[in-house]
Amino acid sequence: MEFLSQTYVALRGPTGAPQTALETISRLSDRLSPSTLLADRRASVLSLKGLSRDHKRDVGECALPGLLEVLQNDAELDADVGKAVLETLNTLCDTEEGSPEVKELGFKHSDRVLADDKAAHKLLALLAADQTFYTRYGALQFLSTLLRNRRQLVQSYFLTAPAGPAGIMAVLEDRREIIRNEAIIMLQSLISQSPEIQKVLAFEGAFERLFNIITQEGGVEGGIVVQDALLCVDGLLRFNTSNQARRSSYFRETPMAMVLLSLLQFPPNLPIHEAAPQQFALQFWDAQKGQNAGIVVGILGMLAANEGSSVSVNGLSPFTRCLLEMALASNAPTALKTQSLRLLPINQSLPLTDILVTTYMPVPETNGEEWDRLEPASALDALVELVLSGEYSGLYSARRDKEGLELRATAASVFESFVGQDDVRLLILQAMVPPEDSTTPPPVTPLLQFLATPPTSPLVPASVISTQLAAILFAHLIRNSSRAKALARSIKPPSAGGIDGGSFFVPADGGPPSQAQQEPQPTEEDDDSPQTLIQLLNEHLSLALLSRSRASSSDREAREWDRLVTVYLCLLSQWLWEDPKAVREFLDAGGLGILVEPVNQTSETDVLVPGLCALLLGICYEFNREPGEVTRATIHPILNRLGVDALMGRITRLREDERLKAVSPESTVLPYPTPAHSQPGLKPETADEAEIWFDWPFVDFLKSNYCKRSHVSARNAFLTPCIPKRYDPARDPHRSQLVIVFRSPEAEAVVASLREVIRKQAQEIETLQNKLKTALAEKEQETTALQTQVSQLTSELQSSNEKRQDVEKEQEDLLVLLDDLSSKRRRDKQRLREAGLEVSEDEGDDEEEDEE
Repeated sequence: MEFLSQTYVALRGPTGAPQTALETISRLSDRLSPSTLLADRRASVLSLKGLSRDHKRDVGECALPGLLEVLQNDAELDADVGKAVLETLNTLCDTEEGSPEVKELGFKHSDRVLADDKAAHKLLALLAADQTFYTRYGALQFLSTLLRNRRQLVQSYFLTAPAGPAGIMAVLEDRREIIRNEAIIMLQSLISQSPEIQKVLAFEGAFERLFNIITQEGGVEGGIVVQDALLCVDGLLRFNTSNQARRSSYFRETPMAMVLLSLLQFPPNLPIHEAAPQQFALQFWDAQKGQNAGIVVGILGMLAANEGSSVSVNGLSPFTRCLLEMALASNAPTALKTQSLRLLPINQSLPLTDILVTTYMPVPETNGEEWDRLEPASALDALVELVLSGEYSGLYSARRDKEGLELRATAASVFESFVGQDDVRLLILQAMVPPEDSTTPPPVTPLLQFLATPPTSPLVPASVISTQLAAILFAHLIRNSSRAKALARSIKPPSAGGIDGGSFFVPADGGPPSQAQQEPQPTEEDDDSPQTLIQLLNEHLSLALLSRSRASSSDREAREWDRLVTVYLCLLSQWLWEDPKAVREFLDAGGLGILVEPVNQTSETDVLVPGLCALLLGICYEFNREPGEVTRATIHPILNRLGVDALMGRITRLREDERLKAVSPESTVLPYPTPAHSQPGLKPETADEAEIWFDWPFVDFLKSNYCKRSHVSARNAFLTPCIPKRYDPARDPHRSQLVIVFRSPEAEAVVASLREVIRKQAQEIETLQNKLKTALAEKEQETTALQTQVSQLTSELQSSNEKRQDVEKEQEDLLVLLDDLSSKRRRDKQRLREAGLEVSEDEGDDEEEDEE
């Protein structure tokens, strides 16, 4: 009561007149001086704490220096003072709540607090284990506020703080969850974009402490605390190009890397020919677990990408294997599977044909609690099936949601990376070519099955997507490879009646299915030889265009027919480019007449089909170099009748269409419908319904090979291939209606040769980069060993010098003692002589020798 009475009298003033808030704050600020009693300072801080929220400006202007002085002198001594001053300072610097003016005050007060490093160093010292709960908690909260306001300045002070890393490690080991959780949140801001702090904390044991927290909280099954701790682990390893490889190598050498795999219940030493265990493949998933596992997968992808050519188990990194199993053979959420596929390292040659995976199928009406195990298959089989059919063999393919299409499109990108080398794609295509013995039916693959199956009316949207993705996969096999296109021309799929949707088979997986599984039943009318794939695609394109013109049931069905026509036109455009023999086969099958009619239509509402037909017509004109009935002279009058202006307009509108412009290397999946205002009556069936129109390689193909050109003699421009410098328009008989300029065979050979050289050089550069990384790592280890040895030798040399100095000093002391004894002996002999005593001859000789 006496304390409260004294405080009241001090605040009341000498006359008892009421005071304003500013006067009260001024009086309280005066009582923060070290000359006052600790109890007075405690009372003043508590009073200022109550006034700081409503009078932030006045408290900051008057009391901030005194509060910082109390923080320096009293926070460690008195827990109540420490708690109150930390909460007051945190309120003054807070910028999360209030008006813009109040937030600006928070930044201003933060600048004053961080004017020097004393406050930051003191806060880090208050994190020590000997401090009370409220002191450590208040210090963590205030550090988080300062990091949020002036992160880079606080980080610079942390690097010079004597107790910085030790304080962080101490709060991470605190058994009280509130302290530990607040420390994790603060740590995320502290390590953000600071390679030096990341390196210091990593080698101080931050990984071990964070994984202890994750394990204690239940792994990925845990809650938000696990998510925050995993984000800290991710932050310690990511966004640090100078030290990332070294710290990732350090991380892989520690048991934490295996703990990371065990969080997903994946065995780190799984042989390549064994499937993942069921406890990994089948798990119960909720939203929080999905977020936690997503962070773990992101870290695994980073570690797999940094490994380069280094592998650990049967030629495959366990991190890469885990990503593959997660994407292809688990019941993980769709978004997690997509993330796993995107993080697969593209700089490594993945042995997809050697990896064995076991896929599962959910039992209907069991709410995901019961699953059927399917037969083991190669990873390539599972990847292609995922692209063509979707998750769980197409169980949910009828729902064209964005996540499902993103997963299938990402799987197609992985397939593109896998067939990036000519030898791989040639092996796959060679297995599709029928054997020389004509009596043996050609092999049936899911890829050919979807391409060879003719469209039926009414269209099923799921089958359209499957056909579209099959065309994208086939385009990956033949793109920019004349040898691959030559093999593709030899493919003769069985007739539609012979495709029965047999067992799943990917040619790279080995031999074709047995003849009993794939041989169609012979009929009396089946005397004609099988058609080539180009001829089948030509027929399907004609049938789709005919059905498209007759589709009058709904706007949605008409849009699906447009999509299917676009699929065939995109595939043929990429196939016929720079392949005169394929152009000849397409024209002999009647392709010219199929293309002219859509271009000549004047009532088209969708610009994609006429534009792509004009594009393919131009390609046929340019690369029509093989002898046949339909020649360039045959095509030119048709082009003249269609008009350069019309053709130019068709392709220009194609390039400007939103469905083509919205495609990027990161995503090819668009909201349904795109553009939204094109057909007002077209509405999505579900909120997340999506669609695919083009893949990025085709968009890049279109943009790379076509550019706007105009000629002096032609009033109009047309989208043509870039004209060589040696081209002379005066010698072109069709220059007034020029559509396409052909590049000579010599130029084509040079371009192909340069592409091959670039590809080989890119492989050599990648190999040299991997060797350089290995050499740098070895050099760094050797340097570290040499530095350690130098330190040891320096310490030994210093110790030896100290011993030598001690011996020399001892010798000097002995010489001085000897000299003193000699002097004393001479004096004694002299006294003996003076006393008349006899001195021995030896003693006399010694005396003479001394005098000499």
